[in-house]
Amino acid sequence: MKKLTILMLPLLLIFSCKKNKDASCTTSTASISGSYKITAMTYKASATSAEVDYFNTAFPDACEKDDVTTFNTNGTYHLTDAGIVCSPPGTDNGTWALSGNTMTLDGDPATIESFDCKT
Repeated sequence: MKKLTILMLPLLLIFSCKKNKDASCTTSTASISGSYKITAMTYKASATSAEVDYFNTAFPDACEKDDVTTFNTNGTYHLTDAGIVCSPPGTDNGTWALSGNTMTLDGDPATIESFDCKT
């Protein structure tokens, strides 16, 4: 059994390295399309000011922390008031577009600082 484990280890390493080597992630409409839940939100009043944790200290309502936004490939999105439902419910629809690393939601641009095709 020990010999089998030793023989399988290099084989597993080859497959895992091969998978990572071939995997590529580009920021595109197709790769961003999907469902997301906000888990963190920070802001800076200016480039030199300290970053503030908006999600845990000032997020408007606790019932908004578990909402799910689904970005469709046709440039529309749907916000679902999931989990703890706000009163009135915060379900919404809108449009989104992508240009390079700029994502525009309902006309408001935002910079994508990091995207790995999962988060």
